[in-house]
Amino acid sequence: MEYVWIGLGSIAGANSRYALGRWFVDRYGAGMPYGTFVINITGALIIGFLMTLLTETFVTDPRWRLMLVVGFLGSYTTFSTYTYDAFVLAENGAWARAAAYVIGSNVIGLLACIGGVLLARVLVPR
Repeated sequence: MEYVWIGLGSIAGANSRYALGRWFVDRYGAGMPYGTFVINITGALIIGFLMTLLTETFVTDPRWRLMLVVGFLGSYTTFSTYTYDAFVLAENGAWARAAAYVIGSNVIGLLACIGGVLLARVLVPR
């Protein structure tokens, strides 16, 4: 039954990732992987927020973590796409873009995760 909860979250996460990624390509073009960048940053924010709520604040059914964190965020975030996009930028000689993308994704992603933890702790006191 655990796989059903993960699967439900995965369907929503994968479709959210696809829709948001397409929106960014349609709006800004494919020259810079903005969609992957935004997806990874928001995923970092969301995982910080959810894991804080699910582990520090609420006593919840473990199925929530399976559905939201393992399923949804596991399908929504795109580390494999992120690494390939960085490789393509570098391979095409766009070293400054590649560096900005890698450094930005990691630094801003970590800050977003910290922001999610702090947001959860402020909005829902223990």
